[in-house]
Amino acid sequence: MANNFKEASVDEINQVMQQAQTAFEAYKQSSIEQKSLFLEAIAAEIEALGDALLQKASEETNLPIPRLTGERARTTGQLRMFATMLREGSWVEASIDTANPDRAPLPKPDVRKMLTPLGPVVVFGASNFPFAYSTAGGDTASALAAGCPVVVKAHPAHAETSEMVYSAIKKAIVRSNMPEHIFQHVHGTSFESGKALVQADETAAVGFTGSTVGGLALLQYSSQRKKPIPVFSEMGSINPVVFLPDTLNKNAADLAAQYAGSITLGMGQFCTNPGLMLAIEGDGLYNFLDSLGKGIEAIKPAKMLHAGIHTAYKKKSQEALVQDGVKVIQKSATEAHDIEALPTVALVSGETFLTNPLLHEEVFGPYSLMVNCKDEQELLKVLKSVSGQLTTTVMGTDEDFAGHKALLQLLPSIAGRVLFNGVPTGVEVCHSMVHGGPFPATTDSRFTAVGTNAVKRWVRPVCYQNCPDGLLPLALQNANPLGIWRLVDNEWKK
Repeated sequence: MANNFKEASVDEINQVMQQAQTAFEAYKQSSIEQKSLFLEAIAAEIEALGDALLQKASEETNLPIPRLTGERARTTGQLRMFATMLREGSWVEASIDTANPDRAPLPKPDVRKMLTPLGPVVVFGASNFPFAYSTAGGDTASALAAGCPVVVKAHPAHAETSEMVYSAIKKAIVRSNMPEHIFQHVHGTSFESGKALVQADETAAVGFTGSTVGGLALLQYSSQRKKPIPVFSEMGSINPVVFLPDTLNKNAADLAAQYAGSITLGMGQFCTNPGLMLAIEGDGLYNFLDSLGKGIEAIKPAKMLHAGIHTAYKKKSQEALVQDGVKVIQKSATEAHDIEALPTVALVSGETFLTNPLLHEEVFGPYSLMVNCKDEQELLKVLKSVSGQLTTTVMGTDEDFAGHKALLQLLPSIAGRVLFNGVPTGVEVCHSMVHGGPFPATTDSRFTAVGTNAVKRWVRPVCYQNCPDGLLPLALQNANPLGIWRLVDNEWKK
């Protein structure tokens, strides 16, 4: 195996998952404050790795140090965000409907409900985010916050970086007096290792960020279990952007500069890369394309994350560009070498796009396709033909928005995040963020992989009926010892 890390055998994986189950039982006894301090300790230990962690990640992924510095801050920030969420406490959605023995014709029982952790969670590290979507990323942080042990399969493209972060988590486990196997780490490149992790009896849920092929394979493994489990896969997205006529007429050059930057940000290796653009034919569109072409021409190629991603980018972009009716608007004027990606934008008519499903597929890298629509009706038809997305964006003026009501009503049915006058690259880590969307963007559009609501992937509701107060979880006891907001007889109370 690359990086000299031993591939975990099926027997070793089964042992790891058994250890995770044992840790789950012990972790249940930890207090909210202990779990919060544990998450904060992980953040501190990651920061203590210093520049050595950034250097190693840069060596393995070709990502620049400034980008990795920001990503590390995002990673430690979301760990601390979940610690704050735990202390506040209302995330468990405690609700209480008290008894009414005098109700006729039947007495009303005392019924209380809250969210409770599922059990051991398997997380597959992502290739394009060595920190924020990998070993101690959002899936890990939210699962630990939910009360679930985590087993991470390191991504082979940055296995040494993953090992370094694992070492930080192990220190945090000791420092916080947590169960030894509350977090475990394995390596593997084979389908067998991924299948064994998903199908182990103890595995309760799976988190994945990556290709559609990989995400669907994990979903299939789950469906083959005696007891299927939830698989939360974040997969492909082309993130359509609609440019409305009035803003193109008024702001073509500025919009082009903004989107030349977004398309090529990180060499297009973001799941929110704007891979599809739509506009109605007119002078504003032609001015935009002229300026966009000049912007793309000036952007220099840069190395992609690894050779596999570069090979896939070359293959997918070349397949798209040789389709009938597709015209290259512009490529970078600088020749690409080694595993560098060549920034490219292309143009196709709405009619051609509608008849060629290949053009609907994601090209992961610094590539975007503009669809030139003859009128609003064709634009709406094109947008409806696009599958589920993480994001969709509309660029327009107040005049545009007033004149395109049908478009604005359509957008929320396509994606989990609808943006106005911005770029989809860049995901704010906050309570209100939704990083998910209809299939095939994700396997379950009801959830998000970013923000505090990401915790809800790893929990299920449990109801207690006529349970003695002393036997109830603290969140449901009459005295409300945690001091959290609860829905009591249809009123929010603390």
